[in-house]
Amino acid sequence: MLALGEREIRSSFVNCSKGEASRIKMPPGLSDDSIPWNDLDFLGWTDPGAPMRALLVVPGEDGPTGIVLRRPEAMRASATRSSMCRVCLTDHAASGVSLFVAPLAGAAGRNGNSVGEYLCSDLACSLYLRGKRQPRMRLVRREETLTLSERIDRAMANLTAFTTRVAAG
Repeated sequence: MLALGEREIRSSFVNCSKGEASRIKMPPGLSDDSIPWNDLDFLGWTDPGAPMRALLVVPGEDGPTGIVLRRPEAMRASATRSSMCRVCLTDHAASGVSLFVAPLAGAAGRNGNSVGEYLCSDLACSLYLRGKRQPRMRLVRREETLTLSERIDRAMANLTAFTTRVAAG
């Protein structure tokens, strides 16, 4: 992913007002250039000022698309259950995947309509794909025959489908 600045990030959000976008706390590391842009396919973070709000910025042909998500309250999960992220298809212990809900863009979102997706709780799909982060679980990891490039393409297609549903309202 190409590095983005604060202005680009704020202007990319499609499912919130400009005022709401201006109040979003930027991701840690943006100001000191410590975000590992080369290892990211999209930017995802939890707003430090509003821990129930998560944000995604996904690159696209027409520029980045940002969406605001509501994250669930933390719950204790069973160590015997497992879940899979619907974007990167990484298996996690149950607490490693959360249902994130995004209000739809435009009038539909203002009327309370939303769409959800099960994502890695830490929004670090890119790092799991590259093996730079390992899920905490006791299960045997599935072996895939796809190359890294093919897995990244699949993850981005899944994420782009979700952001398109949000942006379409």
